Amino acid sequence: MTSIDSITLEVADPAAAERFYADAFGLGSILRLRASQTPTDGFRGYTLSLTVAQPADADAFLDAAVAAGATTLKAAAKSMWGYGGVVQAPDGAIWKVATSAKKNTGPAVREFESLVLLLGVDDVGASKRFYTSRGLTVGKSFGRVYVEFETAPVKLALYRRRALAKDAGVAEPGTGSHRIALGGQEAFTDPDGFAWETTASAAVS
Repeated sequence: MTSIDSITLEVADPAAAERFYADAFGLGSILRLRASQTPTDGFRGYTLSLTVAQPADADAFLDAAVAAGATTLKAAAKSMWGYGGVVQAPDGAIWKVATSAKKNTGPAVREFESLVLLLGVDDVGASKRFYTSRGLTVGKSFGRVYVEFETAPVKLALYRRRALAKDAGVAEPGTGSHRIALGGQEAFTDPDGFAWETTASAAVS
């Protein structure tokens, strides 16, 4: 297993969510939506991040998301690592748009360099071992704090749940469904309850 081919978000209103994502991020077929009324409350244990080239690009995406109905969780700002902000989509998914650059080098464009799925996990070391046992290759690792795998087209990373919630600007507690499924080569559920399904089954669900 070396790839995440798609991400499926489970939403209450697929038509409304489709309009939002088309206007906000324009991710195309890599992001799929399906109807679900499965109970969920609070932090769902993950965030989705768009990495962009410069601050103006981050602002363009964040402004478009808010105009389409997203709620700002963290206003865009400079930090030690670069520039970025966090919004929550109307369906409840949390999105971060960020860049390591602190200055603009050209006009704003709504183009992203990578899409990263960060899973908030209880034990980074245990989850790392689980995923490497299934064939994922570690790209970056910072002890028991953060791990990034060499997956494409979606990058997969693990972060401590509490730290991820803090980074997103939300309280850590959450119950019920994650409301997300990852499309790849095989179906399984990881130690923190995140579901993977084959890309073919995700396409027809």
